[in-house]
Amino acid sequence: MTGVLTVLIPAYNEVATLRETLRRVLEVPVEKEVLIVDDASTDGTRELLMNEIEGRYPQVRVIYQEFNQGKGAAIRAGIPYIRGEYVIIQDADLEYDPADYPALLQPILEGKTSIVYGTRFLKQRPAMRLPNRIINWLLARMVNVLYGSPITDEATCYKLFRTETLRSLPLTCRRFEFCPEVTAKALRRGFQIVEVPIRYQARSMAEGKKIRWTDGVTAIWTLLRYRFWR
Repeated sequence: MTGVLTVLIPAYNEVATLRETLRRVLEVPVEKEVLIVDDASTDGTRELLMNEIEGRYPQVRVIYQEFNQGKGAAIRAGIPYIRGEYVIIQDADLEYDPADYPALLQPILEGKTSIVYGTRFLKQRPAMRLPNRIINWLLARMVNVLYGSPITDEATCYKLFRTETLRSLPLTCRRFEFCPEVTAKALRRGFQIVEVPIRYQARSMAEGKKIRWTDGVTAIWTLLRYRFWR
């Protein structure tokens, strides 16, 4: 599907926000398909997909994981089913604004790169917990030092690729280490990552945020691992 953007949404227990996320995605004026991977949700997300979403929208397809495996595994499960020439990762939690898709696509359409990251920090200081801010800063600095890339937001959800580029990377991630793994492997292969400022509205643990401090430790180890070991 030349020129089409695949929006890949890994979803786990997001029944409260998935409808609105999908509405916002479908409203964006770019040619697209939506691929939702339900990671064995237990809160009603799967029933919502089966009863209200699947089959209602011609541009939406759903994949169901048999058991919960993590965000990285859900993304990898979706990669073989991508039909679009481009693909972006979209969380189902309303922290990121799909209205930023056109700006994120622009550097690829102009032939400047095959990977674009949406940065939360280039032109704003979004509200987030101090530990989250510190780990985001640390991960970006590690990429700067270890991989020689001047990116400001390694852990951003909004990562947009030419599909052939993403498929060329041998990913093994299962959880939130998708971000550092795909960053490390792309940079080691010589791909340039271009950043575009995006909007961001953080949610709290009480609102369903799932990432924990241990995932930050895993991300640090992942960046070190792929820099010094294959």
